[in-house]
Amino acid sequence: MDLQFFCRVFLITALISLVCQVCSVTAGDIVHDDDLAPKKPGCENDFVLVKVQTWVDGIEDAEFVGVGARFGTTIVSKEKNANQRRLILSDPRDCCSAPKNKLANDVIMVDRGHCKFTTKANHAQAAHASAILIINNQKELYKMVCEPDETDLDIHIPAVMLPQDAGTSLEKMLISNSSVSVQLYSPTRPLVDIAEVFLWLMAVGTILCASYWSAWSAREAAIEQDKLLKDALDEIPDTRPVGSGGIVDINTTSAILFVVVASCFLVMLYKLMSYWFVELLVVLFCIGGVEGLQTCSVALLSRWFKRAGKSYIKVPLFGTLSYLTLAVSPFCIAFAVVWAVYRNVSFAWIGQDILGIALIITVLQIVHVPNLKVGTVLLSCAFLYDIFWVFVSKKLFHESVMIVVARGDRSGEDGIPMLLKIPRIFDPWGGYSIIGFGDILLPGLLITFSLRYDWLANKTLRAGYFLWAMIAYGLGLLITYVALNLMDGHGQPALLYIVPFTLGTFLTLGKKRGDLRVLWTRGEPERPCPHIRLEHQHHEELDDDNH
Repeated sequence: MDLQFFCRVFLITALISLVCQVCSVTAGDIVHDDDLAPKKPGCENDFVLVKVQTWVDGIEDAEFVGVGARFGTTIVSKEKNANQRRLILSDPRDCCSAPKNKLANDVIMVDRGHCKFTTKANHAQAAHASAILIINNQKELYKMVCEPDETDLDIHIPAVMLPQDAGTSLEKMLISNSSVSVQLYSPTRPLVDIAEVFLWLMAVGTILCASYWSAWSAREAAIEQDKLLKDALDEIPDTRPVGSGGIVDINTTSAILFVVVASCFLVMLYKLMSYWFVELLVVLFCIGGVEGLQTCSVALLSRWFKRAGKSYIKVPLFGTLSYLTLAVSPFCIAFAVVWAVYRNVSFAWIGQDILGIALIITVLQIVHVPNLKVGTVLLSCAFLYDIFWVFVSKKLFHESVMIVVARGDRSGEDGIPMLLKIPRIFDPWGGYSIIGFGDILLPGLLITFSLRYDWLANKTLRAGYFLWAMIAYGLGLLITYVALNLMDGHGQPALLYIVPFTLGTFLTLGKKRGDLRVLWTRGEPERPCPHIRLEHQHHEELDDDNH
């Protein structure tokens, strides 16, 4: 095994372990968990995000996002129904006593601390404020609830908490003697965004492309093996197909260990998540993306540049490379570097998705599930893994470890790059719909196996397993998005829905058609050895000559 292939296998193993950290689909949390803050009369609002649009001297300025309180009046959802009001800085700043300011239906801005949230709101209401903005003493948002002993509250103005940095910006506007006004509204998020449709198509299309490439390669290798066997009756090569030297077969033990290693990586990411750690993941992702983009590009271009694709040169440390690979590599590296440098711009998601899709297709081409037994063990372990780290981990860590890692809450960035994402086009809150590589890669290993089996068994599309496995995957992913919207945007473990659909369909069809034993053990149909066929034909010809 040359150094290039060893590095490729090592990198793919590391990246597969990392991509399973994001096996959840999320559209951003806009409604907070209400279980810890029970509702009661006068304190029964849902927690919603609120847009705070500002104007400085009549000119539209920055927009901030806060969270509405459990108490107070509900905030209008449409911008056209929201009134523009003057913003006043409270005196005293904490508003724990009656403000000295003269308010005329203005919005008052106060600091958090020294008294209850409801006390601040009552003082602001008594001073004729139209709304109260409470500035948190941290960068995060905090749910403003009522105290257990507070009953029958009578607060009729909206109360919104803003993060510390937003408060700092608003204070600078006010101190500069400018006239500052604000508008508060909480737009409703659409039930379905077209971004989810495109993300679904990307996931299904990626597996589709990878499956046909993998099946075509397997069939070409089988044909090549048959040719070699026909050319040499006395020299029987290895029973593995020619060209399988670049393939990594997963076994049952590695499938189980893989999930254990992935869990260790997840905990490490959760504990060490920081800016520098995300930067390290970006470097790893770029290396994997370059490898994937190069492999896919060479495979496509070799159809037109066959001579360059079949001419090789030995490169120190990297082994034997084709001239086409050498020509393509600089462009792939440049693409990844440009994405890494400008990954925070609005359109950088396009480059991330291109690198990610190329990486996934390459992994599905190189890493194979040899039979249904290994596929079942791998997906079953991933199924339990997904449920544990999305739901059960809340009991141990007081938050969903997987969702925290996926969003990059502690890194100061937009999350780790091992995911596909598309901006939510019609969502007034913006953000991205995302899907982790693991939600495509792990089911994809089983689906690519199904098409390889179908082609080697000469099965038609309807009589095979690939079509039904693809439909099952698409339905499972669709159900994930339905669950996501029903859960008000809370992250969902996609494999919770995808694995039963995909694996259940495969096992049921295999049992019904009588192929389950072959699929479970061999993983490929029995084919008569060409040398035995040729020997039989040779004997028949001799018998005819004797007669």
